[in-house]
Amino acid sequence: MEAQRLHKVLAQSGVGSRREMEALIEAGEVRVNGGVAQVGAQVSPGDRVTVRGRPVRLKFAEAQVRILLYHKPEGEIVSRDDPDGRTTVFATLPKLKGEKWVSVGRLDYNTSGLLIFTTSGALAHRLTHPSFEIEREYAVRVVGELNDLQMRQSCHEILLEDGPARFEAIRDQGGEGTNHWYQVVLKEGRNREVRRMFAALGCMVGRLMRVRFGLIGLPPRLKRGHFEELDARAVQQVLDWAGMTLPSQEKTTVPGRRPPVRSKTPGTPGPRTGAQRQTGSPRKVRAR
Repeated sequence: MEAQRLHKVLAQSGVGSRREMEALIEAGEVRVNGGVAQVGAQVSPGDRVTVRGRPVRLKFAEAQVRILLYHKPEGEIVSRDDPDGRTTVFATLPKLKGEKWVSVGRLDYNTSGLLIFTTSGALAHRLTHPSFEIEREYAVRVVGELNDLQMRQSCHEILLEDGPARFEAIRDQGGEGTNHWYQVVLKEGRNREVRRMFAALGCMVGRLMRVRFGLIGLPPRLKRGHFEELDARAVQQVLDWAGMTLPSQEKTTVPGRRPPVRSKTPGTPGPRTGAQRQTGSPRKVRAR
Protein backbone atom coordinates (compact mmCIF):
# COMPACT_ATOMS: atom_id res chain seq x y z
CA MET A 1 0.00 0.00 0.00
CA GLU A 2 1.31 3.47 -0.86
CA ALA A 3 1.97 6.15 1.75
CA GLN A 4 -0.97 8.37 2.76
CA ARG A 5 -1.23 11.82 4.32
CA LEU A 6 -0.69 11.70 8.08
CA HIS A 7 -3.60 13.98 9.03
CA LYS A 8 -5.96 11.94 6.85
CA VAL A 9 -4.86 8.62 8.38
CA LEU A 10 -5.22 10.00 11.91
CA ALA A 11 -8.75 11.13 11.12
CA GLN A 12 -9.56 7.71 9.68
CA SER A 13 -8.17 6.18 12.85
CA GLY A 14 -10.70 8.08 14.98
CA VAL A 15 -8.36 10.55 16.66
CA GLY A 16 -10.24 13.62 15.42
CA SER A 17 -11.17 15.62 12.35
CA ARG A 18 -8.67 16.30 9.60
CA ARG A 19 -8.55 19.98 10.56
CA GLU A 20 -7.87 19.09 14.20
CA MET A 21 -5.13 16.69 13.15
CA GLU A 22 -3.47 19.33 11.00
CA ALA A 23 -3.51 21.69 13.99
CA LEU A 24 -1.93 19.05 16.25
CA ILE A 25 0.78 18.33 13.68
CA GLU A 26 1.51 22.04 13.30
CA ALA A 27 1.77 22.35 17.11
CA GLY A 28 4.36 19.55 17.22
CA GLU A 29 2.08 17.18 19.15
CA VAL A 30 2.45 14.31 16.65
CA ARG A 31 5.49 12.09 16.26
CA VAL A 32 6.29 9.54 13.53
CA ASN A 33 8.89 6.89 14.34
CA GLY A 34 10.16 9.06 17.19
CA GLY A 35 10.55 12.28 15.22
CA VAL A 36 8.26 15.33 15.28
CA ALA A 37 5.95 15.18 12.28
CA GLN A 38 5.75 18.02 9.81
CA VAL A 39 2.66 19.36 8.05
CA GLY A 40 2.14 17.37 4.85
CA ALA A 41 3.95 14.30 6.19
CA GLN A 42 2.97 10.87 4.91
CA VAL A 43 2.88 7.54 6.71
CA SER A 44 2.83 3.90 5.63
CA PRO A 45 1.79 0.68 7.35
CA GLY A 46 4.47 -0.17 9.92
CA ASP A 47 5.17 3.44 10.92
CA ARG A 48 4.87 4.21 14.67
CA VAL A 49 2.73 7.29 15.35
CA THR A 50 2.02 8.95 18.69
CA VAL A 51 -0.32 11.86 19.44
CA ARG A 52 0.55 13.74 22.64
CA GLY A 53 2.64 10.76 23.68
CA ARG A 54 -0.05 8.15 23.14
CA PRO A 55 0.42 5.52 20.41
CA VAL A 56 -2.22 5.41 17.68
CA ARG A 57 -3.32 2.29 15.87
CA LEU A 58 -3.42 3.50 12.28
CA LYS A 59 -6.25 2.64 9.93
CA PHE A 60 -5.45 3.05 6.26
CA ALA A 61 -8.10 3.50 3.62
CA GLU A 62 -7.75 1.21 0.63
CA ALA A 63 -6.68 3.62 -2.08
CA GLN A 64 -8.55 3.11 -5.32
CA VAL A 65 -6.22 3.16 -8.30
CA ARG A 66 -7.46 5.26 -11.20
CA ILE A 67 -6.26 5.02 -14.80
CA LEU A 68 -6.85 7.61 -17.48
CA LEU A 69 -6.33 7.28 -21.23
CA TYR A 70 -5.47 10.50 -23.05
CA HIS A 71 -5.25 11.07 -26.79
CA LYS A 72 -2.31 13.43 -26.85
CA PRO A 73 -2.21 15.82 -29.80
CA GLU A 74 1.02 17.12 -31.27
CA GLY A 75 2.26 20.34 -29.68
CA GLU A 76 1.88 19.37 -26.01
CA ILE A 77 4.66 18.47 -23.59
CA VAL A 78 4.51 15.75 -20.92
CA SER A 79 5.62 17.96 -18.05
CA ARG A 80 3.86 19.94 -15.33
CA ASP A 81 5.83 23.11 -16.03
CA ASP A 82 7.57 24.49 -19.06
CA PRO A 83 9.82 27.59 -18.98
CA ASP A 84 8.91 28.26 -22.62
CA GLY A 85 5.21 28.42 -21.80
CA ARG A 86 4.17 25.55 -24.04
CA THR A 87 0.92 23.67 -23.42
CA THR A 88 1.27 20.79 -20.98
CA VAL A 89 -0.83 17.61 -21.06
CA PHE A 90 -1.66 18.06 -17.36
CA ALA A 91 -3.58 21.27 -18.05
CA THR A 92 -6.62 19.43 -19.42
CA LEU A 93 -6.76 16.45 -17.03
CA PRO A 94 -9.46 16.23 -14.32
CA LYS A 95 -8.49 17.76 -10.99
CA LEU A 96 -7.77 15.48 -8.03
CA LYS A 97 -7.95 16.06 -4.28
CA GLY A 98 -5.08 14.66 -2.25
CA GLU A 99 -3.68 12.79 -5.26
CA LYS A 100 -1.99 13.57 -8.54
CA TRP A 101 -1.89 12.09 -12.02
CA VAL A 102 1.36 10.32 -12.87
CA SER A 103 2.19 9.77 -16.52
CA VAL A 104 3.15 6.25 -17.59
CA GLY A 105 6.13 7.16 -19.73
CA ARG A 106 6.22 10.10 -22.11
CA LEU A 107 5.57 11.12 -25.68
CA ASP A 108 7.65 13.70 -27.52
CA TYR A 109 6.33 17.19 -28.24
CA ASN A 110 5.65 16.28 -31.89
CA THR A 111 4.29 12.78 -31.18
CA SER A 112 0.57 12.10 -30.77
CA GLY A 113 -1.49 9.16 -29.59
CA LEU A 114 -2.04 7.09 -26.46
CA LEU A 115 -0.74 8.46 -23.19
CA ILE A 116 -1.67 6.75 -19.92
CA PHE A 117 -2.03 8.39 -16.52
CA THR A 118 -2.60 6.78 -13.13
CA THR A 119 -2.89 7.82 -9.48
CA SER A 120 -0.53 4.99 -8.49
CA GLY A 121 3.14 5.84 -8.64
CA ALA A 122 3.96 2.18 -8.05
CA LEU A 123 1.93 1.12 -11.09
CA ALA A 124 3.53 3.79 -13.28
CA HIS A 125 7.00 2.66 -12.18
CA ARG A 126 6.14 -0.98 -12.81
CA LEU A 127 4.82 -0.35 -16.32
CA THR A 128 7.83 1.72 -17.39
CA HIS A 129 10.58 -0.38 -15.83
CA PRO A 130 12.85 -1.84 -18.55
CA SER A 131 12.63 -5.34 -17.06
CA PHE A 132 8.89 -5.48 -17.81
CA GLU A 133 9.55 -5.02 -21.56
CA ILE A 134 6.12 -3.67 -22.46
CA GLU A 135 5.36 -3.42 -26.15
CA ARG A 136 4.76 0.04 -27.60
CA GLU A 137 3.07 0.12 -30.99
CA TYR A 138 3.23 3.11 -33.32
CA ALA A 139 1.82 4.20 -36.65
CA VAL A 140 4.62 5.97 -38.53
CA ARG A 141 4.49 8.07 -41.69
CA VAL A 142 7.88 8.59 -43.33
CA VAL A 143 9.24 10.35 -46.36
CA GLY A 144 10.64 7.56 -48.50
CA GLU A 145 10.29 3.80 -48.34
CA LEU A 146 12.31 0.95 -46.84
CA ASN A 147 13.55 -1.89 -49.01
CA ASP A 148 13.38 -5.54 -47.97
CA LEU A 149 16.94 -5.52 -46.59
CA GLN A 150 16.23 -2.46 -44.43
CA MET A 151 12.99 -4.03 -43.15
CA ARG A 152 14.91 -7.11 -42.02
CA GLN A 153 17.71 -5.02 -40.56
CA SER A 154 15.26 -2.96 -38.50
CA CYS A 155 14.20 -6.13 -36.64
CA HIS A 156 17.79 -7.25 -36.14
CA GLU A 157 19.90 -4.29 -35.06
CA ILE A 158 20.16 -0.58 -35.76
CA LEU A 159 23.13 1.21 -34.22
CA LEU A 160 22.23 4.46 -32.47
CA GLU A 161 24.47 6.83 -30.54
CA ASP A 162 23.15 5.46 -27.22
CA GLY A 163 23.38 1.79 -28.18
CA PRO A 164 21.77 -0.76 -30.52
CA ALA A 165 18.00 -0.83 -31.04
CA ARG A 166 15.52 -2.94 -32.97
CA PHE A 167 11.85 -3.28 -33.74
CA GLU A 168 10.04 -6.33 -32.46
CA ALA A 169 7.89 -6.13 -35.59
CA ILE A 170 7.42 -3.86 -38.60
CA ARG A 171 4.59 -3.93 -41.12
CA ASP A 172 4.33 -2.06 -44.39
CA GLN A 173 1.01 -0.18 -44.49
CA GLY A 174 1.48 1.35 -47.95
CA GLY A 175 1.20 4.99 -48.95
CA GLU A 176 0.93 7.54 -51.73
CA GLY A 177 3.56 9.67 -53.38
CA THR A 178 6.64 10.19 -51.25
CA ASN A 179 4.82 9.35 -48.00
CA HIS A 180 4.76 5.79 -46.70
CA TRP A 181 3.15 4.29 -43.56
CA TYR A 182 4.55 1.61 -41.27
CA GLN A 183 3.29 -0.06 -38.13
CA VAL A 184 6.13 -0.77 -35.69
CA VAL A 185 6.42 -2.45 -32.30
CA LEU A 186 9.28 -2.05 -29.83
CA LYS A 187 9.87 -2.78 -26.16
CA GLU A 188 11.81 0.32 -25.19
CA GLY A 189 10.99 3.93 -24.52
CA ARG A 190 14.23 5.75 -25.23
CA ASN A 191 14.09 9.40 -26.19
CA ARG A 192 12.93 9.86 -29.81
CA GLU A 193 13.87 6.25 -30.47
CA VAL A 194 11.49 5.54 -33.36
CA ARG A 195 12.45 8.74 -35.16
CA ARG A 196 16.16 8.03 -34.75
CA MET A 197 15.80 4.45 -35.95
CA PHE A 198 14.10 5.51 -39.17
CA ALA A 199 16.66 8.30 -39.64
CA ALA A 200 19.43 5.68 -39.37
CA LEU A 201 17.67 3.78 -42.17
CA GLY A 202 17.55 6.90 -44.34
CA CYS A 203 13.89 7.90 -43.85
CA MET A 204 12.59 11.03 -42.11
CA VAL A 205 9.53 10.62 -39.90
CA GLY A 206 6.77 13.08 -40.78
CA ARG A 207 4.15 11.83 -38.34
CA LEU A 208 4.33 9.51 -35.34
CA MET A 209 1.36 8.22 -33.36
CA ARG A 210 1.30 5.68 -30.52
CA VAL A 211 -1.68 3.33 -30.86
CA ARG A 212 -0.95 0.78 -28.14
CA PHE A 213 0.91 0.45 -24.85
CA GLY A 214 1.03 -3.17 -23.70
CA LEU A 215 -2.49 -4.54 -23.52
CA ILE A 216 -4.09 -1.08 -23.69
CA GLY A 217 -5.06 0.22 -27.10
CA LEU A 218 -6.04 3.74 -28.11
CA PRO A 219 -9.86 3.76 -28.34
CA PRO A 220 -10.67 4.52 -32.00
CA ARG A 221 -13.24 7.24 -31.30
CA LEU A 222 -11.31 9.00 -28.56
CA LYS A 223 -10.67 12.42 -30.09
CA ARG A 224 -7.39 14.26 -29.81
CA GLY A 225 -7.15 16.31 -26.64
CA HIS A 226 -9.82 14.20 -24.90
CA PHE A 227 -9.47 11.64 -22.13
CA GLU A 228 -11.35 8.58 -20.93
CA GLU A 229 -11.18 6.93 -17.52
CA LEU A 230 -11.15 3.16 -17.21
CA ASP A 231 -13.83 1.56 -15.07
CA ALA A 232 -13.02 -0.59 -12.02
CA ARG A 233 -13.09 -3.85 -13.96
CA ALA A 234 -10.63 -2.58 -16.56
CA VAL A 235 -8.36 -1.14 -13.87
CA GLN A 236 -8.30 -4.49 -12.09
CA GLN A 237 -7.34 -6.20 -15.36
CA VAL A 238 -4.41 -3.82 -15.75
CA LEU A 239 -3.32 -4.42 -12.14
CA ASP A 240 -3.55 -8.20 -12.60
CA TRP A 241 -1.60 -8.00 -15.85
CA ALA A 242 1.08 -5.89 -14.19
CA GLY A 243 1.31 -8.32 -11.27
CA MET A 244 0.32 -5.68 -8.74
CA THR A 245 -0.97 -7.03 -5.43
CA LEU A 246 -3.32 -4.18 -4.67
CA PRO A 247 -6.78 -4.36 -3.11
CA SER A 248 -9.67 -5.25 -5.39
CA GLN A 249 -11.16 -2.12 -6.90
CA GLU A 250 -14.64 -0.92 -6.04
CA LYS A 251 -16.82 0.28 -8.90
CA THR A 252 -16.29 3.97 -8.35
CA THR A 253 -15.18 5.07 -11.80
CA VAL A 254 -17.08 5.55 -15.01
CA PRO A 255 -19.83 2.92 -15.22
CA GLY A 256 -20.35 0.67 -18.20
CA ARG A 257 -16.88 1.07 -19.72
CA ARG A 258 -15.26 -2.05 -21.13
CA PRO A 259 -11.47 -2.42 -20.81
CA PRO A 260 -9.44 -1.68 -23.94
CA VAL A 261 -7.55 -4.95 -23.42
CA ARG A 262 -6.18 -7.41 -25.95
CA SER A 263 -3.88 -9.90 -24.28
CA LYS A 264 -3.00 -11.35 -20.89
CA THR A 265 0.77 -11.32 -21.15
CA PRO A 266 2.83 -8.13 -21.50
CA GLY A 267 4.82 -9.10 -24.58
CA THR A 268 2.18 -10.95 -26.55
CA PRO A 269 1.46 -9.31 -29.90
CA GLY A 270 -2.19 -9.17 -30.81
CA PRO A 271 -4.13 -8.18 -33.90
CA ARG A 272 -3.05 -5.31 -36.08
CA THR A 273 -3.49 -2.62 -33.46
CA GLY A 274 -5.00 -2.44 -30.01
CA ALA A 275 -7.28 0.36 -31.17
CA GLN A 276 -8.99 -1.83 -33.75
CA ARG A 277 -10.38 -4.12 -31.07
CA GLN A 278 -12.13 -1.42 -29.06
CA THR A 279 -15.89 -1.14 -28.73
CA GLY A 280 -18.23 1.43 -27.23
CA SER A 281 -18.32 5.18 -27.60
CA PRO A 282 -15.67 6.92 -25.50
CA ARG A 283 -16.58 10.11 -23.75
CA LYS A 284 -14.69 12.86 -22.05
CA VAL A 285 -14.76 12.12 -18.34
CA ARG A 286 -15.61 14.87 -15.93
CA ALA A 287 -13.67 15.31 -12.73
CA ARG A 288 -15.50 13.97 -9.74
